[in-house]
Amino acid sequence: MSENTKVKIETTMGDIVIELYPEKAPITVENFLAYVKDDFFSETIFHRVIPNFMVQGGGMLEDLSQKTTRDAIKIEADNGLSNDRGTLAMARTMIPDSATAQFFINLKDNSFLNHTAPTDQGWGYCVFGKVLEGMDVVDNIATVPTTTKAGHGDVPVDSIVINKASVID
Repeated sequence: MSENTKVKIETTMGDIVIELYPEKAPITVENFLAYVKDDFFSETIFHRVIPNFMVQGGGMLEDLSQKTTRDAIKIEADNGLSNDRGTLAMARTMIPDSATAQFFINLKDNSFLNHTAPTDQGWGYCVFGKVLEGMDVVDNIATVPTTTKAGHGDVPVDSIVINKASVID
């Protein structure tokens, strides 16, 4: 079996190394890697931090404006992967096929986010990778004070910036 692609996410709180699962979520991984290769994630923030749930980032700048993304992708949440602690999943709206660039890292096993049926309520959230190194960084992100800013809740008081995301060997 070939080794999966790894991506290092460099943040102002430390580095996170993730492994992607293209055999389980080929569309999602291809989409994520296109954003990485275009340096899209640089200067975006972790804009939603909910302790004992997840940290979300990858689409907003420090002023909470959204970066322009590619078209939304088809959901692949029925791939057999679960929203367990340390996994990466795509953020989306209530519409299943609406994920673009934002992703989240599960802080605990969030089975209620898993796929249960091909319906609007049952699609769940597509897991496409897992943290290999830096879960301590993710856990530290989860402890920062949050507030409401520009109509968004759970925003860190002090921005946690993604400086760069890059594929590593």
